[in-house]
Amino acid sequence: MVLLIWYYFSLPKQLFDAPTSTVIESIEGDLLGAQIAEDEQWRFPYSDSIPIKFEQCIIEFEDGYFYKHPGFNPISIAKAFWQNLNSNTIKRGGSTLTQQVIRLSRKGKKRTYFEKAIETILATRLELRHSKLKILSLYASNAPFGGNVVGLDMASWRYFGRTPNELSWAESATLAVLPNAPSLIYPGKNQDRLLAKRNRLLRKLFDKNKIDDLTYELAIAEKLPQKPYALPQITPHLLQKISKKNKGQRTKTTIEFGLQNRVNEIVKNHYNNLQQNQIYNIAVLVLDVKTRRVLAYTGNSPTDNDHQKDVDIIDKPRSTGSILKPFLYAGMLDAGELLPNTLVADVPTQIASYNPKNFDLQYDGAVPASRALSRSLNVPAVRMLQQFGLDRFHHYLKELKLRDVKYNANHYGLSLILGGAESNLWDLCKSYASLSSTINHYDETQGKYFTNEFVEPIFISDTKVDFGELSTEKTVFDAGSVYMTYKSLKEVNRPEEEENWEFFDSSKEIAWKTGTSFGFRDAWAIGTTKEYVVGVWVGNADGEGRPGLVGLSTAAPILFDIFNLLPKSKWFARPFDELSKIPICRKSGYRASEICPEKDTTFVQLAGLQTKPCPHHFRVHFDENYQYQVNSSCYPIAKMKHTSWFVLPPLMEFYFQTKNPTYRTLPNFSEDCFSEGKSKMAFIYPKESMKVFLPKNFEEDTNQLVFRVAHSTVGMKIFWYLDAEYIGTTQTFHEMAIIPEKGPHTITVIDELGNELKRSIEIAE
Repeated sequence: MVLLIWYYFSLPKQLFDAPTSTVIESIEGDLLGAQIAEDEQWRFPYSDSIPIKFEQCIIEFEDGYFYKHPGFNPISIAKAFWQNLNSNTIKRGGSTLTQQVIRLSRKGKKRTYFEKAIETILATRLELRHSKLKILSLYASNAPFGGNVVGLDMASWRYFGRTPNELSWAESATLAVLPNAPSLIYPGKNQDRLLAKRNRLLRKLFDKNKIDDLTYELAIAEKLPQKPYALPQITPHLLQKISKKNKGQRTKTTIEFGLQNRVNEIVKNHYNNLQQNQIYNIAVLVLDVKTRRVLAYTGNSPTDNDHQKDVDIIDKPRSTGSILKPFLYAGMLDAGELLPNTLVADVPTQIASYNPKNFDLQYDGAVPASRALSRSLNVPAVRMLQQFGLDRFHHYLKELKLRDVKYNANHYGLSLILGGAESNLWDLCKSYASLSSTINHYDETQGKYFTNEFVEPIFISDTKVDFGELSTEKTVFDAGSVYMTYKSLKEVNRPEEEENWEFFDSSKEIAWKTGTSFGFRDAWAIGTTKEYVVGVWVGNADGEGRPGLVGLSTAAPILFDIFNLLPKSKWFARPFDELSKIPICRKSGYRASEICPEKDTTFVQLAGLQTKPCPHHFRVHFDENYQYQVNSSCYPIAKMKHTSWFVLPPLMEFYFQTKNPTYRTLPNFSEDCFSEGKSKMAFIYPKESMKVFLPKNFEEDTNQLVFRVAHSTVGMKIFWYLDAEYIGTTQTFHEMAIIPEKGPHTITVIDELGNELKRSIEIAE
């Protein structure tokens, strides 16, 4: 009984505990990459798959009676004992494959007759525990194949550059004979001995009718491998990420093999061009919107160690540039503080010490909000953020789970919308995918939302995302606001080679946005269709800026090259239940008032119904000839002509009319009339209570300070005063250059009609 108990427990539950390589595969099962095991051995995790060719070869070479014996072969043992006895040395082992599995598991044991007896006993126990196929797979996974190569899977890749299932008869025979003497015979060493052993095995297979004569002739004609192959490293940065949690395991990912290879090729081609401008790093992420699966993951370009090729940039924080603007636009739509084409101010702006400027240093005066977004204008974005509220927008970013927005809203200030914060490609692509899915789910569920819409993407094939429960409450933004945001982003000007995309049936409708950080350090491009999200970052991992490192010219071409690889998908379904069709003032984009002469009926988000009516149209009274404005103080009411007039505030008007030649300023009042109209003037520079440092030239001489005013009436004279002292008159172009003394000052301007403006400033040294 004691012997039976000992026999039952004699075999460890786990025969092999050596560390294994971390291996990742594509969704199709193709090898994407591997990391060497902790003991510096290339040892793939256990595989229960044994190709038929290798099975036939190893059995014929090592253990012809494998499927018949109980774990040991008495005849082979006797022959080996007699041969070793006659030669006074161990020349033959007589071990079965089962015994060899035991010997491999008992690594380091000397080859003695006593050890052989233990192996025999344990071999019989192993036969009782496992099937023959399982034993064979244990051998194939742990046999040495020369150097630091262990196991059939690794040997196949190392010596032939492909999987064991793809090997020929000659290649399978080569691997079958290697474990017999791995330290003496392996590719590149003792080629003649290896070739002879391989061919003897092939002859044996032929003699036993395992292969036909043609297969045999072709097999012996094949050459031996001369040097090891490098393992595939198709997505090395994803391998790094997976190895942190799945170290030493074989992991099937969600990566699509063909797509990943083509994305890598695109990145390589663009890298070869960009490195000429000393731009060395590129990262790309492709997501499936419906499943949130990562379809392609390129963490960096094929650069060198000097340029941080091993850094995975996808999850590294970088300055966002303008890539957050769509979230502000969607937030304002969702809150009912904006309609898609509402005019927003685009004028020189000074908010405390912050002076944002557009990328082209020009101003439109007023621009539709959707156009401001599609053109990525900075000044309107900052003014919209100030209107919406910094804390409020910061809250939305936290709801989107942008992990690198770590500080409170005041830390970033209004620069938050222009790159003052950091984020990473992973979180940004996740957010865009979640917004896209919000629209898709709303359509699929007849008007409902999922509570966990903003879920993390997945890259392990056997995991699924949990979108949570269905709810009638929106998660972050409602579907209508997201849809209207995407409608604007679809109009973003594409790179030169894509700029006429709408004229081609094969073109894809893509909502996309670029971003460029301050100092030209980061270039972004993120786009989405109904089914896919593609994100691209371009720059230098060390943060060095480069001229020309702009989202539109560096990241966007990569984005569209990748979208061209993906299937064409339909545009997002319009979420009718979250939209309402209302009359909109064509010129202002606000809800049409009774006096708006030109109206368009269009869809807006439901929250937009609470926005104020058009503030830019006024009922204006003219004389009979429409030459002057009049009022009851100077003109008979019965003879007045009444019309609606589109009027912008003076500063907006000043810039707007330069870009819009059809814009008509209000005619002057008749000289006989008393005007109670609004102020027709506005300071362009300086801003109220501004502290000004006088500029100096290269010779350290103080330059003049130029004050500027906009007036809505062309040709009107303006009289300038500094601290009640007259300093000059301007007409048409209202600019006054002076050198004020240090200290506080008041600038006063008065036009010919008596309209007056004042501005207080302080001159600092």
